[in-house]
Amino acid sequence: MKLILIGATGLVGREVLRLALSDTRVTAIVAPVRKPLPAHPKLHAPFVDFDRLPADALWWQADAVICTLGTTMKVAGTRQAFRRVDHDYPLAAARLALAAGTRTYALNSAAGANAASRFFYNRVKGDLERDLETLGFASLTHVRPGLIGGEREEARAGEGAALRILRVLGPVLPRRWRINPAPRIASALLEAALASAPGVHVVGPEQLA
Repeated sequence: MKLILIGATGLVGREVLRLALSDTRVTAIVAPVRKPLPAHPKLHAPFVDFDRLPADALWWQADAVICTLGTTMKVAGTRQAFRRVDHDYPLAAARLALAAGTRTYALNSAAGANAASRFFYNRVKGDLERDLETLGFASLTHVRPGLIGGEREEARAGEGAALRILRVLGPVLPRRWRINPAPRIASALLEAALASAPGVHVVGPEQLA
C-alpha cells in the first residue's frame, strides 16, 4: 500500500508514521510537511504550503490518505485560522487525493464532532466529517478520540490537569470517558486505511481506550 499522511509531525501523526514505517503492508509513505522529518527509505516528505497545495503533484495518487492535521485556538489565534487548519486543509487534501484516484480516507476527528454543535471546536470537526462524506470516497473512516494521551510538543491549557484526573479515575470510568492513548488512535487510523472497508465508518472513544 502507498499511504499519504497529512499531519505527520503532530502527536497522533508521529505515531501513525512510526507504525506505518514498521508495517510491511505499507510500501511507501508520502508525508507533505512544513518542517523536516528524519529520512527513511519508505518515506517521501515534500515541503508544502498548505494554503497552496500542489494540485499537479504525482504523489497524490495513492491507496489511502490518513489525516491527523489539527491545531488549537491558542496556536491559531483566531476562529478563522483554526477553521482553515482543522477544516479547509484536510478537505483540500482530500479533494486532490480523490481527483488523483485515491479511494480511501481516514480522519482523526473528535468525540464531540457535530456540525450542529453549539461549541465551535466540535462544529468545525462535524463540518469536516460532513463535507468529506459528500466527496465520494469508497472508504471513509472518522476516528473520534476523546482526551488524547501522549507527549505533545506544545502544552494545551487544561489538558494536563484533565489527563492527571482521568489517569486516576480511569479504571472506574466508562470506556468512552477514558484517556485515548495516541498509539491506539494511530493504530485505528492505520488499520482503517489498510482495510479500506467500503462505506462510512466511525470509531468512537470507547474503542480507543
